[in-house]
Amino acid sequence: MYLRGSKWSMNKRRVKPNWFRIILLILLVVGATYVNEVIIPTQPQYGVPSPTITRSPESFVSEAEDYFNQGKLLQSIGAYKQAIIVRPDDPTTHIALAKVQVWAGQYEDAQTSAEDALLLNNNNAMAYAVLAWAQDFQGDYLAATTNIQRSLELDPQNAIAYAYYTEILLDSDGDIETAIEASRKAIELGPDKIETHRARGLIFEAVGDYQEAITEYQAAIAINDKIPNLYLSLGINYRILEYYPEAETAFTTANALNPQDPTPDLYLSRMYATLGQFGKARQYAETAVTDSPADTNLRGNYGVMLYRDAYWNESVKELAYVVNGGVTENGDQLRPMDLAPGLPRIAEYYFTYGLVLSRLNQCGDALRIAQLIQSRIPADELAMDNANQIVQRSQQSLDSPPPTDTEPAPVSTNVPTLEVTPTP
Repeated sequence: MYLRGSKWSMNKRRVKPNWFRIILLILLVVGATYVNEVIIPTQPQYGVPSPTITRSPESFVSEAEDYFNQGKLLQSIGAYKQAIIVRPDDPTTHIALAKVQVWAGQYEDAQTSAEDALLLNNNNAMAYAVLAWAQDFQGDYLAATTNIQRSLELDPQNAIAYAYYTEILLDSDGDIETAIEASRKAIELGPDKIETHRARGLIFEAVGDYQEAITEYQAAIAINDKIPNLYLSLGINYRILEYYPEAETAFTTANALNPQDPTPDLYLSRMYATLGQFGKARQYAETAVTDSPADTNLRGNYGVMLYRDAYWNESVKELAYVVNGGVTENGDQLRPMDLAPGLPRIAEYYFTYGLVLSRLNQCGDALRIAQLIQSRIPADELAMDNANQIVQRSQQSLDSPPPTDTEPAPVSTNVPTLEVTPTP
């Protein structure tokens, strides 16, 4: 029997496949797979940090060296710290950081960096050398001597270690002959090193051969002309020889290379005071205080320059910080400086304070300062002469009214032009 219309009919025609739909489905499947496997993994996910490209420590070290060669010490320090973050177990990077920190005057940080290097390698000669250098600038001469000797035991051919040893011996009042020999050994082993020429300059400066000291500092500058400390040392020796234009250029160059350092401004203020240009001296002394407002020594220097430029009311305020300490208007805590033998600059601050007090008719306080000088530093002839002047002026002030700020400030014929020990 034949069933009309039955779907089970054996004679039903086969439907042709729709190839367009098949191809479309295949394309959709392929596209979905591609998106899932390739596109989605590259998209940022919510709550998950995006991956970042990590720079190699070598690139940071190279950047730090470039900054150092340009005299940008703070930027160099920052780059070395970035290199340490990427690779903290490399002692050479810690040592390089410590060296730049010493040049920048960050002595405690430099000591920490050198000690970190020694934690990674306790037999690293250069780590001991830089540690000793940092300790020397902090006045820890015993530890500095111990560590520099350990460095030379580990590496007897280390030119830079001999240069540091020279400076440590000079600063600690060690054997001058040993210091001279160490500087010779340094220059012999490393004639192309900044540190070795600087060490020879320090030796010539110590023995009073200032012209040869200038030659050595110039040789160091020829190797790297962007290190502020070298210009400070150069300027000091120019000033001693009374080459004032050259000294001014050297100090100004150091100031330009490291504007945050108050030392060039301090030296310029002392130089202009020597030349009798008290207005300029006062301005540079003020700039030094602005750079480092919590430094009592800079306050004392500023007070002296204010006195010499006849700003007595302002002078007494700054010099009071030296004698009594105190807190500034900006909240900086200042410690008093003790009057003791062998500290001529502090003596100058004290007797200038006594002189300005007598000028302002504050006789009781002035006499107290004079008596302090007479009891503590009786062997200091200059300080004693000024103490006697304080007593005389105080007695005269009892019979006469105090002068105005427009009256010229007296300048003793024995007012010192004191030098300052250079620091990086």
